[in-house]
Amino acid sequence: MRDTKESRLLLVLLIAIAFALITVDIRGGRNSPVDGARQAAAAVFGPIENGMSTVVDPVGNAVSAVRDSGERHDRLARLEKENAALKAKLGSDDRNRSRLKQLDTMLNIAAEGQYGIKGAQVIAIGSAQGFSWTITIDVGYNDGIKRDMTVLNGDGLVGRVTTVGPDASTVLLANDPDFTVGTRMEGSDELGFASGQGDRPLRVELLNGKAEVKKGDRLVTFGSQDDKPFVPGVPVGTVTGVDPSNGGLTRTLYVTPFVSFTKLDIVGVVVEAPKKDPRDEVLPAKPRPTPTPTVTVTVTPSASASGNTDANTASDSGTDSGTDATDTNDQQR
Repeated sequence: MRDTKESRLLLVLLIAIAFALITVDIRGGRNSPVDGARQAAAAVFGPIENGMSTVVDPVGNAVSAVRDSGERHDRLARLEKENAALKAKLGSDDRNRSRLKQLDTMLNIAAEGQYGIKGAQVIAIGSAQGFSWTITIDVGYNDGIKRDMTVLNGDGLVGRVTTVGPDASTVLLANDPDFTVGTRMEGSDELGFASGQGDRPLRVELLNGKAEVKKGDRLVTFGSQDDKPFVPGVPVGTVTGVDPSNGGLTRTLYVTPFVSFTKLDIVGVVVEAPKKDPRDEVLPAKPRPTPTPTVTVTVTPSASASGNTDANTASDSGTDSGTDATDTNDQQR
């Protein structure tokens, strides 16, 4: 329809009629004069609306499903994030418990040996000095650390401090080939020198070539002059191999260290030596051997066997009686 004066007049007229019908319908309420027309329109256009609804509803449902899927995805992502946080917290708690256990064991050793220690954490392995078996700890001269101090943990001797910085220090581990420490045998007090062999047991040369040594014997540090680099009484390891003496001046032992050098975390630097040599007091108590149970087997004859034995005895007795009676008759004859 073209935009003319007549078309505009018709549009205004239709709008006025529409408003008039709306007014009459509202005022009429249930008795509205246009109610019949409304019902007729519903009868005509209802099926069309239902058809349109059938076409449009799947689209609406799909849109709603996409929206709900997004919400579910966000909720799942949030739950996964919370789960990861809980796992991280649990892992952190496990690590903290492990560190507390290490610290507690180390403090027990320090108390038994009367060592004044400065706790530290291993922050790196290896160093720029070229040593093959070293660690870096997070304490330095600002914490009172000096060169040639003994380093231990809850298991025993870790090494000695070789380089000191403001807030970090380098420790040469006891299994390094350049490491040597004086040792003393538990009980016998035999002296020797232990040297590192990397991932193999320590090599110990006893000064007494005729010393009696067996597997399972234990060693501690002998100590150095002025307690540097080593304080006395720190557990070193257990004898796992003994070379024959062959009349030599020294005797070679192979000692498995108490410390696992590949699992170091919490360590302590001995900043104050004990007033007296703790000797063997720091060594852990030896495990008691488990007694082997003795089983005694007692053989008891069965009831049937006992019956057969009694029957055989009775039979033998009857035979003997019969024989005696025969002998008596012969004599009477």
